[in-house]
Amino acid sequence: MTHSVTKSFLSYTVGLAYDKGLIRDVNDKVDPYMAPILEMQWDDNRNKADHYGSPKIMEPFKGDHNSKITWNHLLRQTSDWEGTLWGKPDWADRPSREQSEWGNRERKEPGSAYEYNDVRVNVLALAAMNVLREPLPKVLRENIMDKIGASPTWRWQGYENSWVVIDGQQMQAVSGGGHWGGGMFISARDQARFGLLTLHNGNWNGEQLVSEEWNKMAQTPTEAQTDYGFMNWFLNTDKKRLPSAPETAFFHLGSGVNMVYVDQENNLVIVARWIKGSAMDGIVSRVIDAL
Repeated sequence: MTHSVTKSFLSYTVGLAYDKGLIRDVNDKVDPYMAPILEMQWDDNRNKADHYGSPKIMEPFKGDHNSKITWNHLLRQTSDWEGTLWGKPDWADRPSREQSEWGNRERKEPGSAYEYNDVRVNVLALAAMNVLREPLPKVLRENIMDKIGASPTWRWQGYENSWVVIDGQQMQAVSGGGHWGGGMFISARDQARFGLLTLHNGNWNGEQLVSEEWNKMAQTPTEAQTDYGFMNWFLNTDKKRLPSAPETAFFHLGSGVNMVYVDQENNLVIVARWIKGSAMDGIVSRVIDAL
């Protein structure tokens, strides 16, 4: 389980949609790209004839606030999307101590504030699947993982209730982290191959799997959080996070700590799993010194 490193794989699937022309501009609003989504029902005792006229249709980017959200806001975790997805309200991830604020707080204008929130990450995963019209693990495997020689052992999971119907096919919407289950289960070696792909800005042995343009965008600072690019490209802005590393270094980071460190200046990828967060800089420092 690699927790939020999963978000970097999610960003790459959005990048594939962008490269295919399915997303024209990351600053486009998401809602015009979204068809209504039919959520599958799991209540075997429900008589659907008794609920005629009330299909379970999701339109997650409707409303005064959510309709303003762009792909860029979702990728940078600045959307402040509001709603409930797969039974999880947006406030359920790291809620404040003030319970009275959970469902009533004032919404922040999209793009104005950064908040690390897996419910909103999962909304991006759903939106990407709706645009690509295929399950994201299939898209990732065919376009990236098989081409970089990844093993057949990685799995990207969703939730038991995160199933929808697109083009008459049942598809599971995967999660972008490990909150409430789901997420990416993957070996360190396969993560290293992914890190090597991002080291080379999406190029693998001369084949551009994800455009250099997308990779460069992923490495640009978020205005509201300057040490964050696209999820989960953590940046070393002003060397605040990793003083021993070049400022140009970035890393895919998940709880645990799970870190895929990418250093283009030193032509270096480090996969470090289940370490203390305070140990990250020490590991990087020792490896760079060894070089």
